[in-house]
Amino acid sequence: MSRPGKERSIERRVRRVAPRLNLHLMIADKPDAQARAHGGYMLREAETMKIIFGNKDYLYCADIDEVEAFLDAQQETL
Repeated sequence: MSRPGKERSIERRVRRVAPRLNLHLMIADKPDAQARAHGGYMLREAETMKIIFGNKDYLYCADIDEVEAFLDAQQETL
């Protein structure tokens, strides 16, 4: 990310888009070294509370750009 405010603006967009897809954005409260290195975000389904993105190798392994790309792909399938 080249600009300092880019991550915050993407996070705001993700927070607006995710509920439309019945998803919640989760952010690591106390990120460990791995989560800090790669972002610290996950998505879960609102109804079932099942984690659907960001827990492949470890919890909170997605960065905000990956979450945004995942949501964009989900919107295209609708």
